[in-house]
Amino acid sequence: MARRLRLPALAAALAACVASVAGCASGTPPATTALTPTFTYSYPLDVITDWDPATSYSNELVALQNVYESLTRYDPGTGTVKPQLATSWSSTAGGLTWTFHLREGVRFHDGNPVTAQAAKAAIARTIAAQGGAAYIWGAVSSIDTPDPHTLVFHLSYAAPMDVIASSDYGAYVYDTAPPGVKPGALKSWLEAAHDTGTGPYTVADWNQGQEAEVTLDAFPGYWGGWSGRHYRQVVFDHTPDVTTAWQTLETGDVDFRSQLNPELFKEATHFRALGTQATASLQNLIAFFNTAAGPLTDVRLRQAVQNAVDYDGLLAALHGSVGPAQGLIPSGLPGNDPALTRHQNLPLARKLLAEAGYGPGGRHLNLSLTYAQGDDAQQLFVTLLSSDLQALNITVDARPMQWNAQWAQAKATDPAHRQDILLMYWYADYASAYSWFVNLFHSAQPVSFNLSYLDDPVVDKEIDAIPQLTATDPAAERANYALLQRQLLEQDAAAAPLFVNTYQRVYASGITGYRDNPAYPDVVFVHDLEPSP
Repeated sequence: MARRLRLPALAAALAACVASVAGCASGTPPATTALTPTFTYSYPLDVITDWDPATSYSNELVALQNVYESLTRYDPGTGTVKPQLATSWSSTAGGLTWTFHLREGVRFHDGNPVTAQAAKAAIARTIAAQGGAAYIWGAVSSIDTPDPHTLVFHLSYAAPMDVIASSDYGAYVYDTAPPGVKPGALKSWLEAAHDTGTGPYTVADWNQGQEAEVTLDAFPGYWGGWSGRHYRQVVFDHTPDVTTAWQTLETGDVDFRSQLNPELFKEATHFRALGTQATASLQNLIAFFNTAAGPLTDVRLRQAVQNAVDYDGLLAALHGSVGPAQGLIPSGLPGNDPALTRHQNLPLARKLLAEAGYGPGGRHLNLSLTYAQGDDAQQLFVTLLSSDLQALNITVDARPMQWNAQWAQAKATDPAHRQDILLMYWYADYASAYSWFVNLFHSAQPVSFNLSYLDDPVVDKEIDAIPQLTATDPAAERANYALLQRQLLEQDAAAAPLFVNTYQRVYASGITGYRDNPAYPDVVFVHDLEPSP
């Protein structure tokens, strides 16, 4: 595909032509106007919610995984971890001690060298910040740095640190002492879109609320090098509307779209200028019910809504872009249970509503629901659910919203101001199902992602037991997951898993080297790509 100049670059080129008419007329543009290979990613949601690598736990993953790096990277195709900032590692003492040897000669984007001491400081800061993914380091009791390129983790219980160190969040190695930044000012400095990563790209521009939201530029000193053809710039366009996204793919104004809809994806497979990939994911869509305030504090009403969902109809209408939810845990992770696949049961929904005094012939029920603006799959679910609930004397006030606005409402200080039902995607932080439980259903104050607001000490105890079982007793771990899922989905009815995504990617056909990695949802590792000539 022919490359094009984005508008800012085009304006610069025109200005240069005015300043150098002879050069432009001769067909030889001045050196300063040479085309920069730019990879443009069309993303349906707000890209940035948090720039800080210690606490980042949302959509910015798609950008930050190109700016920051971890000790290892997980390869779901082989089920193994690969070297990144660590070149080798080993464990002793039954998995209680892990030694990582760091790549030599690596520098942070601020120029400081990457040392074992710097890596330790980053991990320690992430643990201390207690952000969304800090829990991944829960087994770590201490870290030693016997030399500048060796990290030794001492654990309080056996854990797969090579896999944990590949986590998509919370495992970044970054400089905690960039030059010129005063101690205590790092957080605010990072949130102003500065970075201290080691990755191939560095943050160049952030236009919050604008279409071209984030721009990354190539970091010249990247340890992986720049020989051969690479994209020198990455732009993340915030494009909620799927029709607009499709049009920009057709015209070549963007190079990649994380998801269209089934009809447009099918059309893209026949479009010569576009390439497509469909990949099974570790990401599911979950409907969370407000157990703390409003009508859904009655478990019978939550169970009624669960049974009113037309799970099979939703799958059929989405034409292969999703698969069935088999409990909370997607297929491919320990604890997945096909026996937990749900099907619509309207007679049971009516019975439960009647017991609570609602439903046909009973009181009318109003429920508020929020979902992602521009997400056709969520919109379809809302349409189907609203129709089925209307027949049960329930009205759904459904509002499409950007994620930041939904999340703010869900965390409102007054529980009465929160939505009754919230739709949210979730995916693994590393190759484990633990993330679904510790983040989504463990009691927590303040509220973060536990958006059913469940506060059950029995559930908390079972969740807390999981990490120590992972490395020592996998059979007990699976049994614990089975018990927890039945408690959460059947007895507490805190949520309804709706489907598991099949990633349907669309990109410019001239790009080579793209391979979806579901362990890093929606991430394109742009340095791995080769642009068309």
